[in-house]
Amino acid sequence: MLKIHGWTGAAAALAAVPLMAQAPRATPPQGIPAAGPASAQAPSPTEAPSPAQVAAGDASGLNIPANLQIFGAPDPDVRKATAIVNSAVITGTDVDQRVALIGAANNVKIRGEERDRLKLQVLRQLIDETLQIQEAKAAEITITPAEINQSFDRLAGNFKRTPAQMRDYLRDEGSSERSLRRQIEGELAWQRYLRRRIEPTTNVGEEEVKAILAQLEAAKGQVEYNLREIYFDAAKHGGEQPTFALARQVMGEVGKGDQPFPQLAARYSDATTKATGGDLGWVRTPALPPEITAAVGEMQVGQVAGPVQVAGGFSILYLADQRRVLTADPRDARLSLKQLTVRFPAGTTQAQATARVAQFAEATRALQGCGSVNEAARKLSADVVDSDTVRIRELPPQLQEIMAKLQVGQSTPPFGNPEEGVRALVLCGRDEAQDGQLPSAEQVQNNLEQQRVNLRAQQKLRDLRRDAVVEYR
Repeated sequence: MLKIHGWTGAAAALAAVPLMAQAPRATPPQGIPAAGPASAQAPSPTEAPSPAQVAAGDASGLNIPANLQIFGAPDPDVRKATAIVNSAVITGTDVDQRVALIGAANNVKIRGEERDRLKLQVLRQLIDETLQIQEAKAAEITITPAEINQSFDRLAGNFKRTPAQMRDYLRDEGSSERSLRRQIEGELAWQRYLRRRIEPTTNVGEEEVKAILAQLEAAKGQVEYNLREIYFDAAKHGGEQPTFALARQVMGEVGKGDQPFPQLAARYSDATTKATGGDLGWVRTPALPPEITAAVGEMQVGQVAGPVQVAGGFSILYLADQRRVLTADPRDARLSLKQLTVRFPAGTTQAQATARVAQFAEATRALQGCGSVNEAARKLSADVVDSDTVRIRELPPQLQEIMAKLQVGQSTPPFGNPEEGVRALVLCGRDEAQDGQLPSAEQVQNNLEQQRVNLRAQQKLRDLRRDAVVEYR
């Protein structure tokens, strides 16, 4: 039943994620599990329904009768992507432009059924964004045009474009400056609202911090796994056999590598972690069910396993990373790199592409250190990008082992594809990983406070949804 496949698509996680303005989620020190949506587990087999719920055939706690009758035809799919949220209008154009923005940010084309599903997801996110802006304004929080301009210009720089070029780029991609500026306003407004209304009332006790530090010290050297999961609930899909068949079907999609794992998790998973692409965060095996522990023990970083039978259903697992608590890992070495890229003009034949790749491979093998890269790039008509802050573990799994063995001045073999170009990385320097040390009490406190702010922010957003007047058109 257990199958393991290499996975190459996880680095390009497609999700409707903030582009720049939202405060980054606190990354816990090694050994501290992240709280909030990213650490939410699949439904626990120990959370059994009450006898009354079982008698009613309802494990939801809503006391829904087993012999229910639907009055009227269900019609959620015929709603158009337009809504009025407390008198604020969200148009179909708003949805289309935000979908295009997500595609541009992730460098993917979204078509067909996947686009239709993403449009519904984006509509929900635009409703949340509208509620957040409205709540911030009610708290007398205003984001000025100058602040939005500054963020827009900074984001354009991240895309290596001027603001004017960024506007043209967004328009060419089917999005707009207005859509991006609206997202920036929403993220800045909610961020400021949390700082003003939530953070001041969030406290972490000294004893809690001491307990976390003691746990870290006790866990030193233990392996932690960064897992993603697609969970299939057998009760939802009509029993074990049809659920296993569905899991096998999705496993086939995963194996093709056409869509990133987080995108498939958001589409198929029955666990609450679908909202974060199936991310279970950093976990150690004592916190995992025995079946998942056994599967993880057979996996390498970048591999997918499944379907794995667990209590209540089946899971597909993706091992994004692993580390040892408070222990130096060679993959934490920071690299100074130059990346060479050659591209193929439209109409390039297979023979021409093969010859150009062979020429590129020969030139990179002949490099004599990073000082010769720019001259080689000139001869090859190649682009050069410098980076001094890349950790080995941040590279795709296929490159990590190569980079770990590379000497300063050497180049990787060519890699890439005809659409995006063929590339090679040249190692210019390496700062080796240092032995792990306990985080400071201040770091632990800040992390716990951020987790609690995130949790209370989710609760606040749920309250706003309950109170909102939303009319679909």
